[in-house]
Amino acid sequence: MLKRIAIAVLGALVGWAIVVIPVRAETDQGATLFETHCVGCHINGGNIIRRGKTLKLKALEKNGYGTEAAIAEIVTNGKGNMSAYQDRLTAEEIQIVSAYVLDQARQDWQKH
Repeated sequence: MLKRIAIAVLGALVGWAIVVIPVRAETDQGATLFETHCVGCHINGGNIIRRGKTLKLKALEKNGYGTEAAIAEIVTNGKGNMSAYQDRLTAEEIQIVSAYVLDQARQDWQKH
C-alpha cells in the first residue's frame, strides 16, 4: 500500500514538472524578449513615447489590445509610433512576448 502511494506521489510530481517547467521557461523567454526589444519604450509596462498607450491592462483593453492575439498583431505589424517586429522576431517569439505582456499587465507589472 505504501509503495502504491509513493508511486502515485512520484507520478504526480513528474506530471507537475512536465507542465510547470515549460511554462516557466516560456515566461523566462518572454521576459528576456521584452527586456531586449521592448523595455526601451515600455519600462515597467509604461510608455515613454505616448503616455496613454501603456501596457497596463486598463490601457490595453481601452485601446483594443486586451488579448494575446491583439498584442501579437501590433507587435508583428506595428502602428503609429510602435515599430513592427515581424522582421526581428519569429512568429513564436512574438506569441511568447505577447503572452508575457498580457500576463504582466494582469499582474499590474509587479516584480517577481
